[in-house]
Amino acid sequence: MEKRLSVITFALLFGMSGQVRGQDREVLVKVGDGVPDFEVQLFDGKKVEARELRGKVVLINFWATWNPPCLEEFKRVQEDIMKRFEGKDFRYLAISREDSREQVAAFREKTGHLFPMGLDPGREIFSKFATATIPRDFVIDKEGKIVYMTSGYTEKKFTDMVRYIETLLE
Repeated sequence: MEKRLSVITFALLFGMSGQVRGQDREVLVKVGDGVPDFEVQLFDGKKVEARELRGKVVLINFWATWNPPCLEEFKRVQEDIMKRFEGKDFRYLAISREDSREQVAAFREKTGHLFPMGLDPGREIFSKFATATIPRDFVIDKEGKIVYMTSGYTEKKFTDMVRYIETLLE
């Protein structure tokens, strides 16, 4: 109960109440929903199913190689996500929307981003979460419930999301 209050307090203090409540008209899920069932093939060939993510705090990020806000967000992922939450009950799952494996391969080679990336070339997974706009991020709690969502990228949105994840991992 105390943890839940601290998360709610955090959301109110940082002015994220609209995002936390999921008032985005393009989104198909809402805060409190279970994560939609999906299976994603990662760039390395492994597959991840949504049900395998339970027991960890998860950040699902939908992105594309051609989208400037996605590229800005990715500049912060290695330090502010991968390193910060390394060794914790956390999983980052970046899912490329509409890019081919070849496009993602070229992107990885060009940028040096080597963290796990999923492939959703036909938008099958994305269409379970939203209809438009990337980057689009969903934070999932250890019970498999969506607890936070945002779209687009600004430094403030990203920083607030990272702080929100930290409160879930306390």
